[in-house]
Amino acid sequence: MTVGVKSDFEQHLISGGLLAPAAGAAANRRPVSYRALYERSGMEPAPFADAVAKFHGLPRSSLATLREGKPLLDGFSSRFLREFFVYPYETTDGNVHLAVADPSDTSVLRTMELTLGRATVREIAAFDEIEAALGIALEGAEPAADGEEVGVPEELFTGGDADDLDSLRDMASGAPVVRAVTELFERAIELRATDIHIEPFRGTLQVRLRVDGLLRNIPPPPADMARAIVSRVKILAGLNIAERRLPQDGRARVSVRGHELDLRVATMPTAQGEAAILRVLERNQRLLDFVRLGLEKRDRGIVEHHLGSAHGLFIVTGPTGSGKTTTLASALSRLNSPTRKILTIEDPIEYEIQGVNQTQVRPAIGLNFATALRSFLRQDPDVIMVGEMRDGETAKIGIQASLTGHLVLTTLHTNTAAAAVTRLVDMGVEPFLLASTVRCIVGQRLVRVLCPDCRKTKPLSAEAFAREPRYALLGLHQNETVGEPVGCERCSGTGYKGRLGVFEVLEVTEEIARLVGTGASEATIEAKAKADGMTTMIEDGVAKCRAGVTSIEEILRVTASR
Repeated sequence: MTVGVKSDFEQHLISGGLLAPAAGAAANRRPVSYRALYERSGMEPAPFADAVAKFHGLPRSSLATLREGKPLLDGFSSRFLREFFVYPYETTDGNVHLAVADPSDTSVLRTMELTLGRATVREIAAFDEIEAALGIALEGAEPAADGEEVGVPEELFTGGDADDLDSLRDMASGAPVVRAVTELFERAIELRATDIHIEPFRGTLQVRLRVDGLLRNIPPPPADMARAIVSRVKILAGLNIAERRLPQDGRARVSVRGHELDLRVATMPTAQGEAAILRVLERNQRLLDFVRLGLEKRDRGIVEHHLGSAHGLFIVTGPTGSGKTTTLASALSRLNSPTRKILTIEDPIEYEIQGVNQTQVRPAIGLNFATALRSFLRQDPDVIMVGEMRDGETAKIGIQASLTGHLVLTTLHTNTAAAAVTRLVDMGVEPFLLASTVRCIVGQRLVRVLCPDCRKTKPLSAEAFAREPRYALLGLHQNETVGEPVGCERCSGTGYKGRLGVFEVLEVTEEIARLVGTGASEATIEAKAKADGMTTMIEDGVAKCRAGVTSIEEILRVTASR
């Protein structure tokens, strides 16, 4: 590793305004890897690769170029290639090319060239381009004979006493099963999955990943490893592998290819065996600013104004998986400063924020949202974040905290912003207290973003309106241009890559506060907010369709219950 070069490149990014200088003690640490610089920068993979290529004076490759060549993966483990982001391939003219994301790691490049036994043409590719090319090339590779390779008794996989706990524990700890579970984690990282579903059926094992909000099948491990794989997951989460009749919940922390993952594990007995569902949370995730979250200028201004309040209640609403926690974490990062004491109670802690005191809910010992919030009031906080107001007790304590000089941020599970008021009233909060405490309510959903490599635009035809009457209800017109998904290798043929929020921001003005205090209905409050200029989630989504960011079908899918 050429440490000086890495320092120079880091300084190059900082001087170009592409990277913020490391703060505090981090500023004096040893130079970090390009992967860490990329994650710290907040840049997209392609622009970061362009900057690397320009700095080192090397040619810039692309996923299409990598796919056209013949992969030269013999002699290299998939873990090595994926950990160091290298992809060797041969072009039609017989030249060997070495696509790398970090050209300064000379020891890795020398190792590659010695193994290949030939001179190589070095070039730069983005992290996600190399991941995609390796995923495509390795899917067709012949799997190793795991049982023979590590000396695991063959009967553990093809027969034997399946009810014997010691055999099951040995099988779950064997290298083939450990490798299979690790590969599931690696695949989840590559596809940016938020959940892993491991589901046994008669004679088969189904594995699905939730990517951008939708489940996607991936090639599963052999079906005869199903019980061992679930047992391995249970061992990681500290669960009882002998208990297969009752559901169990646990947590685990694993490190995979430089990624620190927190896992929430839930098992469920089914007719064909135990199923396991893993929620995948990557530690030290990059927080997004409000622009990258998808908040438009008007909404962004209202949110930032009320986050500057000394006290009051700030609520984010939406169903599970709508990005509420990300929005709150971004708000906290904006509020985070040495002059404020910020306390949070969360379940789970998805984003770790330096300088913020974060507490994890632990129901087993009686630490829930209400008990933590009650204790917080004795800790002299300026800002309190409650992960979710699930019950009347938590809601009443949160309202009381906002009345006594604290800014309280929280989430609620409601379909609209205005519905948050009626939900809190249903929990037992008096309307007049809500009128004097609630400052701003944000409703949101997450929509998939059209893949930047293959997206197209299309004019809406008369036939499209005849086929889908809801187009007119959305305020769309014939012949106006909107975005359309296509599908390519980079987005796995889906036409989408990543997600963005669609929002409605309800500002509690004096007029709306009066309506809240008198117990007005959700519809009345929403109508007044719209008359004052509030853009609904559907309207925000349609605007993003017109801008080519997402598609009409995606807006209809996500806002169907709105």
